[in-house]
Amino acid sequence: MKAAVLHAPGTPLIIEEVGISKPGPREVLVRTVAVGVCHSDLHFVDGAYPYPMPVVLGHEASGIVEQVGCEVRTVKPGDHVVTCLSAYCGHCEHCVTGHLSLCVSPDTKRRADEESRLTYVQKPMTQFINLSAYAEQMLVHENALVAIRRDMPLDRAALLGCAVTTGTGAVFNTAKVRPGETVAVIGCGGIGLSTINGAALAGAGRIIAIDMLDSKLELARQFGATDVVNAKDGSAVAQVLELTRGGVHHAFECIGLKQTAEQAFGMLARGGTATIIGMIKPGVKLELDPMAMLHERRIQGSFMGSNRFPVDLPRLTDFYMQGRLKLDEMISQRIKLEQINEAFDELRRGELARSVIVFDQ
Repeated sequence: MKAAVLHAPGTPLIIEEVGISKPGPREVLVRTVAVGVCHSDLHFVDGAYPYPMPVVLGHEASGIVEQVGCEVRTVKPGDHVVTCLSAYCGHCEHCVTGHLSLCVSPDTKRRADEESRLTYVQKPMTQFINLSAYAEQMLVHENALVAIRRDMPLDRAALLGCAVTTGTGAVFNTAKVRPGETVAVIGCGGIGLSTINGAALAGAGRIIAIDMLDSKLELARQFGATDVVNAKDGSAVAQVLELTRGGVHHAFECIGLKQTAEQAFGMLARGGTATIIGMIKPGVKLELDPMAMLHERRIQGSFMGSNRFPVDLPRLTDFYMQGRLKLDEMISQRIKLEQINEAFDELRRGELARSVIVFDQ
């Protein structure tokens, strides 16, 4: 099959032939229809996070089931599906207590003594976070995908696999925003816009979008922001504190920087919670005012929106079909796999919300 292969950090991805195995027990072969170009992948392309190479990146995808292995019970050939990188085993402590996104069981991967799911020049190739979606096909454990209704457009559905699940889930599941509470969202890319949309769905009373591009702030208003703050106009923290007369109940950091994570904590009201969604580089330390802790301000992380994706994704699909979840507006451009390096260049500039690779049907 054709796939985009990364051979070394800082180098362009190359479109090459990659081998893919047949489905084993509880495995599903999916024909990829669409995959979003996510900033998380850029971290690996640029070398901020290490990973065995060569590798096929990509993790925000939708497709159609082609084959299923024995013991697969949740999908069948022809089903439309969305993948999720946080595959779950279903029987570890995290899973049985409802924290599926925290599962680290090896049961959803092939054992070291088994044939690799992917091969490159006839040699085993490490699969990227259970998926490797920048390819014409994906071979995954059945607990790394979920079937959705067939009238859902698959190019929009791909966004549910990461950006939307992460952003809305951080609101619903991690922070548990309540109706009427005030929310600030730092960063208005795909995840930030999804967080804003989620806050609107949760009934937040005031949603403050923060970015340095007016075009993204204008887009944020379409997703539900009631106020916008351009960080170029002075301290974002000071602007939020002034707007709210004391701070917000919830601040969401959607970029992955030390400065913005500290700002999220700094703009909280007493008893407020900062939720860090962005991927901060390993080794970076945050500096927080300990006095603020005395007033019950909290900071927490959120991984993939603390999702329970077999439940969350069908609900998000329904929200879109009802016109309550904004996905059309998030897609800045639809491109071919061969344009993937240009899409990463766009990500580095930070001008677009989301590029989506659409495979020929």
